[in-house]
Amino acid sequence: MFMSGPASGNGSPSATSSVAAGTSWLTVDRGVVSIALVFPMRGPAGMFGPSCELCAQLAVEEVNNRGGVLGRQLRLIPVDGGAPPAEVAAEVEALVSVGAVQGVTGWHISSVRQAVAPRIAHRVPYVYTALYEGGERTEGVFLTSETPDAQLLPAMRVLATDLGVRRWFVVGNDYVWPRRTTQAAYRYAQRTGGRVVGHHFLPLETHDYAEVLRRIERSDADAVLMLLVGADAVRFNRAFARSGLDQRCLRLSTLMDENMLLASGVAGTRGLFSTAGFFAGLVTPENLDFHGAFARRFGLEAPPLGSLGESCYEGVMLLAALIAKAGTLDVRAVEASADVVSYDGPRGELRLRRRHVRQRIYLAEADGLDFTVVAEL
Repeated sequence: MFMSGPASGNGSPSATSSVAAGTSWLTVDRGVVSIALVFPMRGPAGMFGPSCELCAQLAVEEVNNRGGVLGRQLRLIPVDGGAPPAEVAAEVEALVSVGAVQGVTGWHISSVRQAVAPRIAHRVPYVYTALYEGGERTEGVFLTSETPDAQLLPAMRVLATDLGVRRWFVVGNDYVWPRRTTQAAYRYAQRTGGRVVGHHFLPLETHDYAEVLRRIERSDADAVLMLLVGADAVRFNRAFARSGLDQRCLRLSTLMDENMLLASGVAGTRGLFSTAGFFAGLVTPENLDFHGAFARRFGLEAPPLGSLGESCYEGVMLLAALIAKAGTLDVRAVEASADVVSYDGPRGELRLRRRHVRQRIYLAEADGLDFTVVAEL
């Protein structure tokens, strides 16, 4: 059932109505700007869902404390982005169709984005916060995170130059982001003086990695590119270490945050590198302020901060900035003014260019249960 609660803060009085969406009822509050927050509540990515939700909530409260957007308070309506893509798309479309949400954001895998975007992006602004395979051109979609050309290629180049990596084996989940990124990895390996010696795709929620580990061992690879989501990457890290392959192969992941590192355990992180636009350990004034605000609001027992949760904070901030700049909720006006939009967050001031955020990318090495940034790419 979809239900929208009252707005927080000091928003103007609101008019509410109840409408039917399929077999469910929801309350539409036209006195607030409601945002569908699409994040995983189940499946392999569900492990960082709590961090995504809390970071987005922190951003909403900060925006509302500054007066909201268009004189109205922001409100989040959570949607389970870990459900099958068609189900997620149907739920989000229902919310948009009855006017229950005026924007969409959140971290969810690319197959969900591909299902959602054609159904709603021409009707409300949609800020997608997950790293992805690149190439998204749907009008009304704005993207805050990394793409392989800016993230994977320079990381492979550094590892080739500094550590002599020449032979890559790619392990990924079986959907669009790993498959498209693997195609790019073959090109990037050649450009950095190496080659991809094999690849293997696994269904989401795989538990048995014996076969792919045997293939890696037979391939004589000296590095493994991991394109695995959440708990799948955690289970792979543990199995990789138990097999002893961590003694001869390093690993590079483009999707490995602090929650996943912690779940992998110290024994599972030897020789593990990650590349991303944000790491919790970055020492900058903006990141220190973010950590302080998060701890004050949610306490020291809150989920660890990482790039995936932080991306949902940015998703709310960018969506608010887009609407404020346009001066309207109309997606065509939002699109027209997007290239002059900027916003502030834990990564400093960031700007849009062709609907993608321009950003710094880092390479970090696991040091037990923490990441140490070793290069800016």
